[in-house]
Amino acid sequence: MRFGIFLTNQQPIGADQRQALEDQLSLLRAARDGGWDSVFAGQHYLSEGLTHIQPLPYLARLAAEAGELRVGIGILLLALQNPVEVAENYAALDVITGGRLIFGVGLGYREVEYAALGVPPEDKVRRFESNLDVVRRLWAGDTVGADLPWCRLDGARLGVLPVQRPGPPVWMAANSDGAVRRAARLTGTWMINPHATLGTVRRQAELFRAEAAAHGVPEPAERPAMREIFCAETRERAVELAGPYLSGKYRTYARWGQDRVMPDRESFEMPYDQLAEQRFVVGSPEDCVRALLPWRDELGVDHLLLRTHWAGMPVEHSLNSVRLLSEAVLPALRT
Repeated sequence: MRFGIFLTNQQPIGADQRQALEDQLSLLRAARDGGWDSVFAGQHYLSEGLTHIQPLPYLARLAAEAGELRVGIGILLLALQNPVEVAENYAALDVITGGRLIFGVGLGYREVEYAALGVPPEDKVRRFESNLDVVRRLWAGDTVGADLPWCRLDGARLGVLPVQRPGPPVWMAANSDGAVRRAARLTGTWMINPHATLGTVRRQAELFRAEAAAHGVPEPAERPAMREIFCAETRERAVELAGPYLSGKYRTYARWGQDRVMPDRESFEMPYDQLAEQRFVVGSPEDCVRALLPWRDELGVDHLLLRTHWAGMPVEHSLNSVRLLSEAVLPALRT
């Protein structure tokens, strides 16, 4: 079992960005010194109602404090990018991290992001698949040609290649059933989202396995899953501290339309107790271990990406959560 800390660095509008960054670095140091294995950050553009630092400079800064932790993007909105820029930048980040980059990609779901960058939503799957193909070939050191409306290459090669050969591992995030099947075909590694319930993921895991087998895709080297988690000395204290911030986050995600792309359109507009069921891991160390065991034992997840800080939460609460997870939860799940 491996454990990563997911540092979203989403903050309330008007927050002191320098202090917010220092708070995130303090969480990274606590996880690093507590024996965690990786650190991840994600991407959004025009994050209405929140601030959200872009991942490339952020991950480079995190890498300076990460020690031996692997450093992951989870996820890059690949359909909105130029594949040459992606290949160049993330090859460089793999060099900066000493060959410890994990390259997580996905389509995203927010129409405002596609409109802002001039990408018709109906083109996003084609662009995603084409961009992934170009990035992988450039990383491998191939001489690449491409005749795409957004990228034309004639015998192009990268000067700086990633340390990992033929490139960093590619994980694909997926919410809908179609995206889960696409992850099985294109990457063989499904980065399970933090929003779906355990029951939904159980069903989709069967879809993933069947699609991978049908296309001759080998078993994944890792089975990652993201979870929202908060650990305190008691369940009541954990809910008291985390509940308001988790509820606020998911109200924002409902406004952004995240729940409209979930399987069966699982609405996020519900009371905290209903939203949390089979979705959030909030409680004492013993509660957290019990809630995470099915992900390990039933679904075979072996790399848990844990987010324990949300916009507006005092960093001291999250640091205590990281401490308890390091001391009591991670060791129990490693055995």
